[in-house]
Amino acid sequence: MSTAAPSSTSVATAPEVQDIGYGRVFADFYDRLLPHDGSAERTAEVLASWHPGGGTLELGVGTGRVAVPLSRLSGEVVGVDSSPEMLQRLCETVDATGAPVTPVHGDIRTYADDSRYGLVYCICATLSLICDPAEQRTAVARAARHLAPGGTLVVETHNPGFVTALHEGLARTSFFIPYAEPGTGVQTYSTLIPGGLWHASHLVHEGGRVSIGTEITRLTTAEDVDSYAADAGLVLVSRQGDWAGSPFQPEGSGVHISRYRRPASEERS
Repeated sequence: MSTAAPSSTSVATAPEVQDIGYGRVFADFYDRLLPHDGSAERTAEVLASWHPGGGTLELGVGTGRVAVPLSRLSGEVVGVDSSPEMLQRLCETVDATGAPVTPVHGDIRTYADDSRYGLVYCICATLSLICDPAEQRTAVARAARHLAPGGTLVVETHNPGFVTALHEGLARTSFFIPYAEPGTGVQTYSTLIPGGLWHASHLVHEGGRVSIGTEITRLTTAEDVDSYAADAGLVLVSRQGDWAGSPFQPEGSGVHISRYRRPASEERS
């Protein structure tokens, strides 16, 4: 088995990093689970259009799937993630492309630096990987503290109404999503857990090989995120149901994407 060459890109480390092990499970096939089909570039274009200027911070940067294309549009992105494995993949991409993305090993609930950013974003259901609502609130408050006056926070996560409707009244269900290549796709076994949690096991089928990853997330409503943001002094600007700008539908949208703004006149403490 070959070993990847060491990356020349260094990873800064913040204190108090609690890693739930997501990267150990998903890093090897994450970019296959979320394939490079242009969706990351479209997401980056939307984020760039919402950027009021200034720096950019991604909370839950992962492999840099969105941060790398966004950095080409809006300049340097600081990307925080608790997973060393995901950050290693990001470093390899930065080395190969020269993208201006700075990887930081940190916990989005506790991360702090001395910068204030025009755009802070937490997408791809990263917030829902925090299963305690009090800790979710802490993460959003931390994100808000990194915003410059007039800055924008964007949060995307699963829509509980859609997930529940997908189950059609059952506690467990499964579904298969084919990829473009013959004989490939992802099969998901989905379980609703009492207390508003969602257990999903993903099986990626490719070339006669199966890669398996399991995650548990909190089904976080748009109203939950609104409450966290309001407590942090942010104002809701818009909400949509996908990155194409479709209106949010309580049961029909797979995700909710919310954009918040820190008032320009607010004094920071």
